[in-house]
Amino acid sequence: MTILSVNLNKVALLRNSRETTIPSVIAAAATCIEAGAQGITVHPRPDQRHIRVSDVYDLSEFLKDYPDIEFNIEGNPLEGPRDNGYPGFMRLVEDVRPHQCTLVPDDPNQLTSDHGWDLQGNSNVLAPFLADLEHWAVRSSVFLDADPKQVAYAPHLGIDRLELYTGPFADRFGQPGDADVLNDYIETARIATELGIGINAGHDLNLNNLPTFIRAIPELKEVSIGHAIIADALWLGLEETIHRYRHAVQPEIGV
Repeated sequence: MTILSVNLNKVALLRNSRETTIPSVIAAAATCIEAGAQGITVHPRPDQRHIRVSDVYDLSEFLKDYPDIEFNIEGNPLEGPRDNGYPGFMRLVEDVRPHQCTLVPDDPNQLTSDHGWDLQGNSNVLAPFLADLEHWAVRSSVFLDADPKQVAYAPHLGIDRLELYTGPFADRFGQPGDADVLNDYIETARIATELGIGINAGHDLNLNNLPTFIRAIPELKEVSIGHAIIADALWLGLEETIHRYRHAVQPEIGV
C-alpha cells in the first residue's frame, strides 16, 4: 500500500511572509492527519525560509500523540550550522529521530530540489551519513533521478529506500514521449524492489498525474506532496484536498 505524506513547507512559507504565527504548521498537520494523511514531511533549509528549526521540534513533539503517523525530514546532510540558529541538518535529525530521513542534494540557493544524487560518484560522501541514520534507527531514503543504472549502488550503501524525483515525469505528463519517461521510473522501481530497496516518490505530483504514476508503479511505498496540495487547498479547502489526494493514492478507499 502506498501512503500519502504531506509536505508542510508551503504552509510555513505563507506564515513567514509576515511576522505572525498564522497559518499554524501544527494546525495544518492536525487537519491533514484528521483528513487521512499518513505522514508529515518537512524540508528545513539552512536559511529557514519556510520550515524553521523550531517547527521541526514542535512537530516532533506534536506527533508523539500520533505514533502511527510517519515523520519524514528531508534535507542535505552536508549542510552544517548557521548563525541564524540552524544547527546543521544531521544534528537536527539526530535530535529529533524521525521515522524517516530523506537525503537530498539541494544547494541552499536553489528554489526547490531539482535533481537526485549520483550514487556512484557520491558513495563516499553518503556512506557516513547513512551509517549515522542506521545507528539512530532512522529509516534512510535517498533522492534519486529515475536512472536504473544508479540503483545497483544502493544496497552496498545500506540505503533503505530511494525517493524518485518525479519532476521530469510531471513536466512531460500528457505530452508526446511521456510513456518513455514513465518507463524509466518503472524500470528503476523494478530493479530497486528486486534488490530489496523500497521506493518513495515526490516532486510536482498532483491530482492529474498522480493516478497514472500510482498505477504504473505498484511497488510504491510513499508519495510526498506539498506544493500541489496547498495550491489545491486554496480552492477546495485543506480537508477536502487531503481526501482527494488520499483517494488518488489509494483508490480502493473511496472518496
